[in-house]
Amino acid sequence: MSFKALLAPVFVQVLLTFVLLFWTGRVRFAAARAGAVQVKDVSLGERTWPAPVQQVSNAFANQFELPVLFYVVVGLALATRQTDTLFIGLAWLFVLTRIVHAGIYATSNVVIRRFQAFLAGALVLLAMWFVLALKILLA
Repeated sequence: MSFKALLAPVFVQVLLTFVLLFWTGRVRFAAARAGAVQVKDVSLGERTWPAPVQQVSNAFANQFELPVLFYVVVGLALATRQTDTLFIGLAWLFVLTRIVHAGIYATSNVVIRRFQAFLAGALVLLAMWFVLALKILLA
């Protein structure tokens, strides 16, 4: 399987992270400019940001949690040359769940839907690790 085929979902995941970074900056700046928060009140933490700002900020922060395991499993798959159509499909599915999770978190924030998207992504990621482990151990 091509390196490009496996790196494409990685690039989309990175793009999602940057989109959320800039979205966070935009909503924080807008909230401060509108007087919804005083800069001195948020200089040492994020608890006083309005809920919509916190939602986008949390969606951004989440990109440094579960996706870290995604980056590692993809790196290992590339290094060991253990990629195939199934693994690439799982990678795309994981990224899709992250996009859905971030979209829910940053907008409606319906907790049960957000959890469902998170759980789906976690299970897909677990499957990626399982597939890679089997391929390496049975090679």
